[in-house]
Amino acid sequence: MQEKTIYKSVKKVILLLTSATLSLFLYSCSQQPETSNMLAGKNYSMYILGKDGKEYIVETNSLDSGKILPEQQGAMLDAKAMDRDIIVKDGSYYHLNRKKAKLSKYNVQKDSLHTVASIPLKDFSIENYLWVGKDSLLLTGLDIKGFKQSKYVLIETGKMDLLSSGSLAIPQPSGKLTSMSIGFVELRKKHLFVGYTYHQQLSSSNYTTSDTTYIAELGYPQMNLLKIDKDTRSTYPGGINTVQSYSFNDEHNNYYFMSCPGIALGNRPDLPSGIFRIKAGDESLDKDYFINISSSLINNHAYGMWYIGNNKAIIRSERKDLFKGLGDHYSTAHFEFYLIDLAAARVIKKLNLPLDKGTRRECIIVKDNMAYIAVNSSTQGNFIWIYNPKTDDLKKGLELAGNTDFIMRIDKLNP
Repeated sequence: MQEKTIYKSVKKVILLLTSATLSLFLYSCSQQPETSNMLAGKNYSMYILGKDGKEYIVETNSLDSGKILPEQQGAMLDAKAMDRDIIVKDGSYYHLNRKKAKLSKYNVQKDSLHTVASIPLKDFSIENYLWVGKDSLLLTGLDIKGFKQSKYVLIETGKMDLLSSGSLAIPQPSGKLTSMSIGFVELRKKHLFVGYTYHQQLSSSNYTTSDTTYIAELGYPQMNLLKIDKDTRSTYPGGINTVQSYSFNDEHNNYYFMSCPGIALGNRPDLPSGIFRIKAGDESLDKDYFINISSSLINNHAYGMWYIGNNKAIIRSERKDLFKGLGDHYSTAHFEFYLIDLAAARVIKKLNLPLDKGTRRECIIVKDNMAYIAVNSSTQGNFIWIYNPKTDDLKKGLELAGNTDFIMRIDKLNP
């Protein structure tokens, strides 16, 4: 399905058309090089796509200032085996190689990405992941051949042991609907909520999406189907969260997720992008809650949502007046960041950041009550911007320079 491959093919075929290698070099805040590569216990990780197609993982202790030239650093990536759809936790990286049908755990050691352990995963395409314990990783996905059968895998990541696996008791697409997507997974005690929708293939390179958001409630860990909730206020709930975040719990355990019917995901632009809620303690959608992003002052579709605390979130929205179509959606700087008040169910304002490029990116993390926002600007360069929600101040932090073209993702390496 195009949604699952567009960014990979665009990145490697349209954008740069080259093979990938990677090296690492890290500057301190004074822009003096460190004497050793990839010191243990770094705080943050960044996945960088270079102007010449080379790809890099950069680890650093600070995002607040300084400059990094990724081509002078040391962790080499094989772009045929690695992509930015990785899971990052406690200093390790997890990635599924679908061609080799195995999930591998990696650590950065000196100048390379070192394989710690692997586990076979046949006929499995990851849609979403959820940590259900400190070392317990629940993967939900689909069969590779048709993206019709929903599946799950539960892995103990310390030793990379398979704990359980099987099919999810969710109806497969039928009739004119030819495939499906899993957009979010949330576990509440012994109840697993799975948000999904169905797609219709229109041609070899085009598809559209059902007008309905579905939420299946499953018994956990048995994975038996308890009920299915439906909502037609929007469609394509969430997205592949190894690539970008679309959901979260707030401090009170209210669960929020975004719908993404825009051309880059659901391809149902006639329906609005929106934010839904499942209230703490409830087992169904809050039918009285919906933030219609497309009819707000944003007046566009959005992809990606991050919680920054105190009932506030940041979303990343496209500017439909600045791109021509899906072909230049990734390369044209047209994305804006908006601040959302979840409690009041309204859009507060646009953040004063440069226009950003890159269709889907994991580009915001929160640390010590500050939001760190990765922006790929065509005019101001590639920076980590720092937003202080209390003072409403924005300032530039770490710069990604040299060969950097896109900051594809930023992650916390360690809590």
